[in-house]
Amino acid sequence: VRVDLLPRNNLLSQFKQLSHHPSAIHSGLLLTLEKVKTKIMKLIASSLYTACLLLSLGNVAAYAPTTAFSRSTSSPSTTALSAVEDSRRSFLSVSAAAAAAVTVGISPIAASASGGATAGKYTTIPIAKRRYYGRVQEAVHEFLLMGPEVIKGDMTAPMIQLFFDINGAVVVEAKKKDINGQCTKKDGDCRGKEIRDSRYNDMKTSMYLLGNAFRINQQKAPDTLPTVQAAKAFFKEMDAMEKAVVKKPKKNDPVAVGHYANALDILDRYLDLVELPPIDSGHYDKEFSTLVGESSRIT
Repeated sequence: VRVDLLPRNNLLSQFKQLSHHPSAIHSGLLLTLEKVKTKIMKLIASSLYTACLLLSLGNVAAYAPTTAFSRSTSSPSTTALSAVEDSRRSFLSVSAAAAAAVTVGISPIAASASGGATAGKYTTIPIAKRRYYGRVQEAVHEFLLMGPEVIKGDMTAPMIQLFFDINGAVVVEAKKKDINGQCTKKDGDCRGKEIRDSRYNDMKTSMYLLGNAFRINQQKAPDTLPTVQAAKAFFKEMDAMEKAVVKKPKKNDPVAVGHYANALDILDRYLDLVELPPIDSGHYDKEFSTLVGESSRIT
């Protein structure tokens, strides 16, 4: 017990009284301890009040408006508290966004929004693979099937004509338009209609969209991508061949054969850029489903 906290005269008088009355020593010590305890409790209460006041000021500053006027007229302590709160909120926002990206599994590079037909939407490379891998692989399969006919130079061959026929391939299968098995149309026809086009036209669409998805910068124009450039170079050769096949097919057309040979080399480069097997790998000897796949893996 610090006796210097008590008045000096009172202490002397108490010790004199205790020396004359030994029986009062115990009660005097208890009295002294009680006074010291009271002073300590007052000090603790004052400290707690100060701490609570500071915490209250901090909470008020966190909810205070952050306009230019309020910042300019605020005290230094309030400004500091506001800066801390702003930093804390920014940290929480960035952390939440990073956690969401990790949870969903989106790569910062792969999640770049693509342009063209998917402008304004997030199109990752795995999603593009699920959408277009089957269509591109089936188109390559049919493109290679007409190779032996092209070598003969006869552009009237059925396999070549079918590849460019606008009704030769089913692009979208027919879907029933009934509701829970009940047809609600007036004519009673809910069979739906399929959408048909040439395999080459579908190949052009799927190759371009797949190549456009391989981008790491949203601001970059699609035509600057190596995948899109390779696709367009392929289209240039095949468009020239299509004119020769559709308009006036010849029994012996070496020019069309040359366009096919050039397109074959460009297609091999394109397949490498979009992470598909090369032409001579034997991968395209089978048919492929053109429906949207459940996996981005090569099937």
